[in-house]
Amino acid sequence: MNRMDTPNDKRYVSRLTRDTLALILAGGRGDRLQGLTRWRAKPAVPFGGKFRIIDFPLSNCVNSGVRRIGVLTQYKAHSLLRHLYRGWGFLRSELDEFVEVLPASQRIDNEWYAGTADAVYQNIDILRAHGPTYVLVLAGDHVYKMDYGQMIAFHYEQQADMTIGCIEVPVEEASAFGVMTIDDGYRVREFAEKPPHPKTLPGRSDVALASMGIYVFNTQFLYEQLVKDRDTPRSSHDFGKDIIPAVIGRYRVVAYPFHNPADDGTAYWRDVGTVDAYYRANMELLAVTPPLDLYDRDWPIWTCQEQVPPAKFVFNDDGRRGHAVDSMVAGGCIISGAHVVQSLLFSNVRVELGSELQGCVVMPDVRIAAGCRIRRAIIDRGCDIAADTRIGFDLERDAKHFHVSPEGVVLVTPESLGQARHLVR
Repeated sequence: MNRMDTPNDKRYVSRLTRDTLALILAGGRGDRLQGLTRWRAKPAVPFGGKFRIIDFPLSNCVNSGVRRIGVLTQYKAHSLLRHLYRGWGFLRSELDEFVEVLPASQRIDNEWYAGTADAVYQNIDILRAHGPTYVLVLAGDHVYKMDYGQMIAFHYEQQADMTIGCIEVPVEEASAFGVMTIDDGYRVREFAEKPPHPKTLPGRSDVALASMGIYVFNTQFLYEQLVKDRDTPRSSHDFGKDIIPAVIGRYRVVAYPFHNPADDGTAYWRDVGTVDAYYRANMELLAVTPPLDLYDRDWPIWTCQEQVPPAKFVFNDDGRRGHAVDSMVAGGCIISGAHVVQSLLFSNVRVELGSELQGCVVMPDVRIAAGCRIRRAIIDRGCDIAADTRIGFDLERDAKHFHVSPEGVVLVTPESLGQARHLVR
């Protein structure tokens, strides 16, 4: 780098991002999301009224200037692949920009991806062909905004071999993450993957420092560690369980404290890996000032834009007034003499005469017939709810037909309604 460059210089950061290739790990099963991942991979689950979960790390890459992206897929990937082909083909290949799908294809031997590190190792020949200086490894199943350019610049300034994105989490939640301790120079001194008794931050017994599953590697260093791990007996070939613990004592591994692109002191990052976490994250969007601003023109979330007409609210008579309050309603929806409160409706949802929704997440192509009363529910794509249905008022009864989460959210799928359609969208 030129001595005149500084970490805040846009040209400085753009040189680093131009030399970076991102790999998004999008092959996870997502079993904790229950029926939402019956026919789709977790990164393909709809979120926020019109997006898929994977749109967030992909948008972060594009907005950060990292425009060479590989998406590693494995589990039930058809809907994810279709979404990528339809919504992410706008990058310019003649400028060496791309979103490239890297499915589990037994490139190295006769095994599928055995772990996160193995997934990268099995594509090491593709990495070498692209020849990046840095490799950015991302999870494909978290919702957040992040400027990766700042993290890559931090990695360069720290002269690190590996940099780990980190965030403070309540200690009672930390056992679900990789937990680290660092010194005053951001050097990682200890790392434990999903420890039963997480170490807290010094002087703060309520908070631990968790890995976000976001890593920056010097490319040659990454190659060396992947090969070593592949040759290590009994390794699970996972970054958190194997690679990081093996390198923190011998190489320069640093932690990068996460913050949003606006640098306003907030740190919005959600692991939406359970039904309750997914529901809460969607409901947060309905706040007057939500913690995740989907209307931010300076950091847009890109996606596949379905061509549908505007949302429509019909009838204005007493007893059959179509309206929505404190809600988000996507295009193609028709609220026909129905009452929608604190709910999020994806595209092409029809709510018919006299029905009432409160605190619901309704995915695309759902029909809710007349006279229904539904609250605190997630309704999966393609469900056809019969007239006068009651959901969310008697959880014991609901549990006989649907999945009811620990926090009392009812998940309704076509299969639970006896409408098995093998939906892959």
